[in-house]
Amino acid sequence: MTRIPNAVLSRRRMIFALGGASLAAGCAVDGLPTIGVPGAGGGLTQADAAAGIRAALNNGVASAISTIGVADGFLLNNLIHIPLPKTLKDMQSSLSKIGLSGPLDTLETQLNRGAEAAVPKARSIFVDAISQMSISDAIGIVRGGNNAATDYLKERTFTPLTGLFTPIMTTALEQAGAIKTLDSLSARLKAIPLAPKLGADAKTDLIRHGVQFGLDGMFVYVAKEEAAIRANPAKRTSEILRKVFG
Repeated sequence: MTRIPNAVLSRRRMIFALGGASLAAGCAVDGLPTIGVPGAGGGLTQADAAAGIRAALNNGVASAISTIGVADGFLLNNLIHIPLPKTLKDMQSSLSKIGLSGPLDTLETQLNRGAEAAVPKARSIFVDAISQMSISDAIGIVRGGNNAATDYLKERTFTPLTGLFTPIMTTALEQAGAIKTLDSLSARLKAIPLAPKLGADAKTDLIRHGVQFGLDGMFVYVAKEEAAIRANPAKRTSEILRKVFG
């Protein structure tokens, strides 16, 4: 019987050991790449990770809407309160010194009321964006920071969401009285010699401002819910969330 040199045996043992380590780390045994994710209960497929990310984001949207899509959800919330656009805010600041900022104060309140009304009506556009989002590195997102999934969603959907949210915000601001207040303010300023005047695009700017801050507010609270799901087992309310996030 031929004796195998010790050096050859050592190399074979090393190859077998490395092979076993590769399987333990998650080689694709079922056609899908897997990897061990800390806190995620062992091997995790890209498909599972993507499903978990979508579930976490959908939970975040629902939580955000229930928190900020209500009376005072924006107005009295220091995290996401919407100030007036800069031109109007500067005017508000100047007029407040002489006690004449009332119409602008009203407009600021109506701007926030519009956002509170618009957010619940935007649920479907967020859900659609999440369902259609291509997730190229789901496991990397699962292993990322507290807000990795929210950041990924915002980066890839903010522009299309802006287009979809604009008509919703426009209607909400009209119903809240903000557009009427702005038109009235513009007319009053035109009648006062030397008073600052609002530009022709003041209405468009107000709507654009409300859309941006409204979406930003949503993402703030989606991120808060994602962080809670990662940190708190009680927040993992479905099987896929428990599988993906531990």
